[in-house]
Amino acid sequence: MFGKLREKLKHFTKQVEERIEEEEKKAEKKGLVERLLQVEIKEKDVEDALDELELELLEADVALETVEALRKRIKQRLVGRKIRIGTNKGKIIENVLREAILDILAPEKKPDLLEMIRSKGEKPFVIAFVGFNGSGKTTTIAKLANWLKKNGLSVVIAASDTFRAGAIEQLEEHAKRVGVKVIKHSYGADPAAVAYDAIQHAKARKIDVVLIDTAGRNELNRNLMDEMRKIVRVTKPDFVIFVGDALAGNAVVEQAKQFNDAVRIDGVILTKLDADARGGAALSISHAIGAPILFVGVGQGYDDLRSFDEKWFVERIFGEA
Repeated sequence: MFGKLREKLKHFTKQVEERIEEEEKKAEKKGLVERLLQVEIKEKDVEDALDELELELLEADVALETVEALRKRIKQRLVGRKIRIGTNKGKIIENVLREAILDILAPEKKPDLLEMIRSKGEKPFVIAFVGFNGSGKTTTIAKLANWLKKNGLSVVIAASDTFRAGAIEQLEEHAKRVGVKVIKHSYGADPAAVAYDAIQHAKARKIDVVLIDTAGRNELNRNLMDEMRKIVRVTKPDFVIFVGDALAGNAVVEQAKQFNDAVRIDGVILTKLDADARGGAALSISHAIGAPILFVGVGQGYDDLRSFDEKWFVERIFGEA
């Protein structure tokens, strides 16, 4: 996983390390006192390597604004830093990269979804799911329903995708397998009305969480985007989750921006992260829309939904997990 991204970061580390070693050689030609002093990393030591890294990160599907933010953070941490001659320069540079990536991945404190649900005074806690066609949204909803049940919460799902043929049956099959009830209407029905009925059902039976499945859509389909806005307006969800396909690379970041412009996204679930060789989507999406990655899909089973941990992700980038 993330082999290409790992390779590019290692190449950057090597380039900067070589420039520092050149400065060390200059110092060694001086007297003993100078050699005991530290070598200061200058802007010229990192600028060329940063230019190359910028291009390589773009090739790894990292969004441009994320690349620029990473560049700024790396430069701030490296330029002017003093390194004692003989220390492990590669490790120091790698740690700087790790810190910069962690800054990008966790711009704000990540919400505790279970705590939010349990602390809400009036049931149910309503979560609306949005995303493009083919992102794995319906399967992800079933996975999250399974996760919520395992954490002692009751769940009902609203089949508000009344647009795509077979969507309701697909959702019902997933829900049956994880033991969750589905509230549905017929195809062509008002999706907002389905979601509303699911919320009323949950209120009457004191069910903890309502998960609203919506039709996959893109920004070119104005009717579906307007419909999505209506669902959010009518149901006033406590949380909106964008489900994106990690294999879509930089495209999924643009998708997230479009949905965030239409309805504010509170959190992200990335699917197929186990098959993503680049890692650019995961690195970019939180920074692009200011919403944290909550979970990642790492397999086909209902238990293959992993809470996203930034440190785990960084370890995977550097090949340590």
